[in-house]
Amino acid sequence: MGVREILEKEQLEREDLRILLDSQKDDKKLLFRRAEEVKLREIGNKVYFRGLVEFSNICGKDCYYCGIRRSNKKAHRYNVTDDQILDAARFAHENNYGSLVLQAGELESTAFTERIVSLLREIKKLSSGKLGITLSLGEQSREVYKRWFDAGAHRYLLRIETSNPELYRKYHPKNTLHDYQNRLNCLYTLKELGYQTGTGVMIGLPFQDTGHLADDLLFMKNFDIDMVGMGPYIEHKETPLFQYRDQLLPIRERFNVALKMIATLRILMKDINIAAATALQAIDPVGREKAVKVGANIIMPNITPGKYRNDYALYENKPCVNEEPEECKHCLDVRIQLVDGEIGYGEWGDSKHFHKRNEE
Repeated sequence: MGVREILEKEQLEREDLRILLDSQKDDKKLLFRRAEEVKLREIGNKVYFRGLVEFSNICGKDCYYCGIRRSNKKAHRYNVTDDQILDAARFAHENNYGSLVLQAGELESTAFTERIVSLLREIKKLSSGKLGITLSLGEQSREVYKRWFDAGAHRYLLRIETSNPELYRKYHPKNTLHDYQNRLNCLYTLKELGYQTGTGVMIGLPFQDTGHLADDLLFMKNFDIDMVGMGPYIEHKETPLFQYRDQLLPIRERFNVALKMIATLRILMKDINIAAATALQAIDPVGREKAVKVGANIIMPNITPGKYRNDYALYENKPCVNEEPEECKHCLDVRIQLVDGEIGYGEWGDSKHFHKRNEE
């Protein structure tokens, strides 16, 4: 069955997804065109900003792909002060971003929990409750997730990175801190507590093929996820996975597969939120805009204080590290218009899928 016929089907099977992900030239254009049609029909052309604050690169995990892994002694560690975080939140509020993302390395401690509770309350206060807040702070206990939810967070992104348990074990140390089932349980807990729940995967990892990526898409569908942040794997020389760099797809092909993943997911899950990952722009200067064109509807401008931005180095060649938030905002205004998008200023841009799911 060809791509054209697959795109006419009501239900997409694993083999259908694999064929879409392998599509080239005219078939790829068909896929992208259909994804754009679905997006415009189901959620419109609005793109929502999430001001991203990467407030610390201190991490308790040791994932083999990540530049801020605990064992990387060459990483320049930092921890943004609470006042600096609140200044960034104030910038997001005053510039009508609508939402904020607080992201950091994964830490579990009473002090860390209390710090986030305090920050959430202060952000709600300074914005009179108008700033939506997404957290991306890794695996925590149910009690911690509940405290953060009650303090004002309403979205949570916890990327599974790969839905295949065997691959997961290849990318993480074999200990209880890096347990696939625990990460999965955290996702279920977030969903049960009422968070708009997000996950995502890396695309183009060593040992991974389009069959695995098709399974990742089905995992997100079966989990009934509300939002997704996924992007191309970009190797970092201070990580164990760097030794497999000769086995990787060329970087441009990883970029293309990432766009096909976004387009295919938009067709598969028509009304979820899909972020245009910053990693796309590390490969292509207009990578995020291309993602918006084929199905993404979330952009995360980096509003971390400039002197720290380059140190949150999950991968090499991170873009926009020298831009100040005001520059970034103006740049994105123009870029989104170029792909016929409209920025949803002052709006939370919640997942339509989440609200439909909770009405049932």
